[in-house]
Amino acid sequence: MSKKIITITGAAGNIAYSLIFRILSGNIFPQDNKIQINLLDITPVLPSLTGIKYEIEDCAFRNLDHVMITDDPELAFSESDYILMVGAKPRTKGMQRADLLLDNASIFKKQAEIINKAAKKTTKVIVVGNPANTNALILQHNAHNLPAENFSSLMKLDQNRAKSVLSDKLNQKVEDIKKLIVWGNHSATQYPDINHVLINNSRDLIHSLDSRWIEKKFIPRIQNRGAEIIEHRGKSSAASAASAIYDHLNILVNGSNDWESMGVIRKNSYDISSDIFFSFPLKVEQNKISVVDNVEISDLSYKYIKESEKELLTERNIIRDLLD
Repeated sequence: MSKKIITITGAAGNIAYSLIFRILSGNIFPQDNKIQINLLDITPVLPSLTGIKYEIEDCAFRNLDHVMITDDPELAFSESDYILMVGAKPRTKGMQRADLLLDNASIFKKQAEIINKAAKKTTKVIVVGNPANTNALILQHNAHNLPAENFSSLMKLDQNRAKSVLSDKLNQKVEDIKKLIVWGNHSATQYPDINHVLINNSRDLIHSLDSRWIEKKFIPRIQNRGAEIIEHRGKSSAASAASAIYDHLNILVNGSNDWESMGVIRKNSYDISSDIFFSFPLKVEQNKISVVDNVEISDLSYKYIKESEKELLTERNIIRDLLD
């Protein structure tokens, strides 16, 4: 019997609350694996974490080994197999992305330095707190004891959203949609690309779509879905984000037979800077993430992709002083 240690930052927040129970009730790891959950948050919310710990224990999960609650990042990150960087100042209605970037940048730098000191070199880090791609860049630069390929940022939420909207439009099952790519940044410049989508191994249904619907409805809907949810809920996505984090973790552990979208820092054949975390079409297998290179890209698609790269390069320049 073996044990996996998963650390979740921002553990008293809404996303983490949904995520914890999803992981422990899921089947990411083999049945003979036990899971230790480390819940990390700031000191004032430790009483809330105690309540969450009691709730977890009351579920009597067969695969639960132990729940640790702490406000000490070094203790939380030590010996972790997976660190899920969920905690960050959330985006609120009317908040500018640049403001969110600056508010969170120094927090992620401090946490990166602790990860660099305390975490194992094999630890995998998934960055969720926004702006996720640039926060991942801060972490990767300041936790240089870990290989760059151990870091990834969450784009699975965008890919799930795109598949859901497309499945509804075409009246098809989500699981039958393959090779849907989300390029770029987790922001309004991301590009949900359906030019290579297969549905039941066929392109027929995709060819039936009106190009005006794709450009005027589908792409903007995915790009602005987060803001749309905030407009209606008054809060950022929580349950859907937790579900996407679960999917992302599952893919890292077990691989995938589809093209996946994650923010990664990689050399590539698309003339995209290898100094930023960018979402590409990816294959994940045998514990390795690789870019699917040389996918055919139209002029319009390339315009979208380069616009997202431009935004990420701008974000990098804003926080350049935090990159060692």
